[in-house]
Amino acid sequence: MPDTPASFDELYAAHYADLTVQLYAYFGDRQEAQDIAQEAFCRALARWRTVSGYDDPVAWIRRVAWNLAVSRWRRTRTALGFLRKQRLAEAQVAGPGPERVALVAALGTLPPAQRRAMVLRYLADMTIAEIADREGVAEGTVKSWLHRARAALAAQLDPTDTTAQEARRA
Repeated sequence: MPDTPASFDELYAAHYADLTVQLYAYFGDRQEAQDIAQEAFCRALARWRTVSGYDDPVAWIRRVAWNLAVSRWRRTRTALGFLRKQRLAEAQVAGPGPERVALVAALGTLPPAQRRAMVLRYLADMTIAEIADREGVAEGTVKSWLHRARAALAAQLDPTDTTAQEARRA
């Protein structure tokens, strides 16, 4: 009996292409056929001591490949059946408008403490006292962060506003 890895290698070289063609004819998808053939040969290699003792190891590999193909086909059929039962059209959600994109970009330019204060105050609806407690700072510090952040945002979002320009200089 030849060395086990060499005989597996020979078997693989001699029968991989044939098995792939058979599976391709069944699936109609070359990539799926190659994947299943590879998986069947991998399973044969993992059990090679047993499989090599069979009268026809190729028949065992072919059977494993066909079982894998049928299982994959069934999973695909089940998934397609599920998809057919779903709503035909999902509601389309409009993307963010230019104002929101500009606001998010402007928030990104703020120092982290000011950005957190703005988000907590205006998006999380927290009071100044709650923000101060959460951040571990005085309420006056939070007010200062909010004031500076609003001024910076105003300058970025409406550069023609003279009040914002004055606030930025201050």
